[in-house]
Amino acid sequence: MVPEAGAISVSRDIQEQWSRVRAMLRAEFGDTAFRTWLKPLDLGGLEQDKVVITVPTTFIRDWIVAHYADRIRSLWTSVNPQIRSIALAVRPARPRPVPAADGTGAEPRPAPAQPEVVHAPDPFEELGASLDPRFTFETFVVGKPNEFAVAAAERVAMSDEPPFNPLFLHGGVGLGKTHLMHAIAWRIRARRPERRVVYLSAEKFMYQFVRALRQKDVVSFKELFRSVDVLMVDDVQFICGKESTQEEFFHTFNALVDRGRQIVISADRSPTDLSGLEERIRSRLGWGLVADIYPTTYELRLGILQSKAERLGVHVPTAVLEFLASHITSNVRELEGALNRVVHHTRLFGTPMTVELCRDILRDLLRAHERRVTIDEIQRAVVAHYGLRLADMSSSRRARAVARPRQVAMYLCKQLTTRSLPEIGKKFGGRDHTTVMHAVRQIERLREEDPQIRQDLETLIRRLRG
Repeated sequence: MVPEAGAISVSRDIQEQWSRVRAMLRAEFGDTAFRTWLKPLDLGGLEQDKVVITVPTTFIRDWIVAHYADRIRSLWTSVNPQIRSIALAVRPARPRPVPAADGTGAEPRPAPAQPEVVHAPDPFEELGASLDPRFTFETFVVGKPNEFAVAAAERVAMSDEPPFNPLFLHGGVGLGKTHLMHAIAWRIRARRPERRVVYLSAEKFMYQFVRALRQKDVVSFKELFRSVDVLMVDDVQFICGKESTQEEFFHTFNALVDRGRQIVISADRSPTDLSGLEERIRSRLGWGLVADIYPTTYELRLGILQSKAERLGVHVPTAVLEFLASHITSNVRELEGALNRVVHHTRLFGTPMTVELCRDILRDLLRAHERRVTIDEIQRAVVAHYGLRLADMSSSRRARAVARPRQVAMYLCKQLTTRSLPEIGKKFGGRDHTTVMHAVRQIERLREEDPQIRQDLETLIRRLRG
C-alpha cells in the first residue's frame, strides 16, 4: 500500500535524481507532452528501492501507468541502479480550514464530521459518449494532409479560452476526425480535470433531444447541454434535413458561444457543402476555423503503418509496409485493419510476413480497392498532368520533358493494371519489354529520391483510382 504524500522523507539526493529524470523525460517526449502529463507529477519519497510519485487525479495516474511509468522507472534506474520500481499515488485533497468563530488568529477548529453522502450518477457522463483511450495526440501520425488540422486541435486543447469558435474539422471517412476530437477531449481533461467536456455524435444529440421531447423534459436537456465547458459534436452532417434537431442545435450553439464555451464540430464536408442544413447554421459553423483533413499521401500511410506496427510490437518487413501503403489508399481505418489481418494471420499460423502473403490474405480488400484501370486511361491522365500530347506516349522523342512522363506512365501501367510487360510496351509505340522494365526500375528509384516525382505519382494514382 502506498502511503499518503508527505508521509515519506525525501532526501536531497532523491530530489536531485528526480530533477534529472524530469529533464530526461522532457527531452525525450517534448514540451507539449511534458506540460500535459508529466509536469503535474511530484516526488513523494522513497521506500527502500521503490520511489513514490504523486499525481493530482486518478485519471492522470491511470494515464501515466499506461503510457509513461515504465519509461520513468527505466530512466531512474539509469540514474540510480538501486531503484527497482516506482509507485504512483493520488495526492489527497487538502481540507479547507474552518476559521475561528471570534475572527482572531487562533488555530482553526476542525470541521465537524459530515454524514456520508451518496452521490447520484454524473449527468454529464450519461450525456456524452465514452472516449477511446487509443485516440490521443501521441498516437496520431502527422503529415502534410493533416498537419493544419492537428495544429488547430492542439491549440484548442491547450487553451483555457476558445482560440476560435467553433473549430470545424472536415474530411472523408477514416481520415482521423474522430481521433483528433478524442485527443482534444483527453488533453483538456488531463490539463483541467474540472472542465466539463462532452463528446458525442450528432446522432446521439438527436436521440437525446427526441427522448427529452417524449419525456416532456426539454428544459433539463437545454440546461445540461448549455452548461458544459466544451461541446464536441461528431458527424454533424447527420442532422441535415432534421428540422427540429437543427433548431435545438442552433440555439445550443449560440448559447455556448455567447458564454465563451468551446465548441468543436466534425463533418464529412465543409460547412458550405452541407446540403440540407439551414443557412443560418452553415453560416455559424464557418464563424471560427475550418480545417480540412485531406486524403493520405503515400508517405503518411507509410508512417501510419510503421506507428501501428510499433504499437503492436511486431516487425513488419519494409516491402510489406510499402505494398500496403501503395494499395490501401482509401482511408486510415482500412489501412490499419489490413495490417491487423496480416499480423494476426502470421501469429496464428507462424508463417513469414511477405508481399505474396498479403496479396492472398487481403484478396477481397485489394479487389475492392483496385478499380480496373486501362493503359489508355493512364496515358491520358499522364499527358494531361504534364501538358503533353497523347502521341508523345508512342513517339521516339527522347527529350527528358517527354521521356520522363512516358516512364511514369509505364510504371503506373505496371502498378495499376494486370498487363504483361510486352503488352505494356506494345501500347507505347511497340517498345520492347526490357524498355518497360528499365522505366519501372528508374521510377522506383526516383520515387525514393525525388519529392516531385513522388508527389506526381500520388496525384496520378489518386486520380486514376478515384
